[in-house]
Amino acid sequence: MKPIAVSQLSDNFFETISKEWMLVTAGNKDAFNTMTANWGGIGFLWNKPVVYVFIRPERYTFGFMEKNDYFTLSFLGEENKSIHKICGSKSGCEVDKIKETGLKPMITDKGNVLFEQGRLSLECRKLYTDVLRKENFLDPSVYEQWYTTHGGLHHVYVAEITSAWIKD
Repeated sequence: MKPIAVSQLSDNFFETISKEWMLVTAGNKDAFNTMTANWGGIGFLWNKPVVYVFIRPERYTFGFMEKNDYFTLSFLGEENKSIHKICGSKSGCEVDKIKETGLKPMITDKGNVLFEQGRLSLECRKLYTDVLRKENFLDPSVYEQWYTTHGGLHHVYVAEITSAWIKD
């Protein structure tokens, strides 16, 4: 993987996140978990390039997100949907996702985990977190569709993109 300036990112992230999906990984080489996500975005906030991701508290990755200052996003390409299906449907507390998927972890200089298979990887420093609240949904149908039978309300994490890599 080779480093790339964040300002050089050229993906259409509407397409990348919604169709390709991403792995959200938190922890360090001794203890980490990764999960598939396709809710989130990339933008500019507080004069910083940022990402925002949504994690339900029931997810095993949630504990790692809460305990660590950083997390990574790995975009594996649409050809790796089978990895995403495993990482999105199985819990890291019950199965070894790395063994089951063949993912090859790499450790960043800051001690965070990303994956050799990533065509694009982002290292992110948490800046803000909050919990979605039922009373703040202006369109009640969104709450009804996503939160009456699917689990707890998501926590949102806004994080500065501190480093980026592309596959060379």
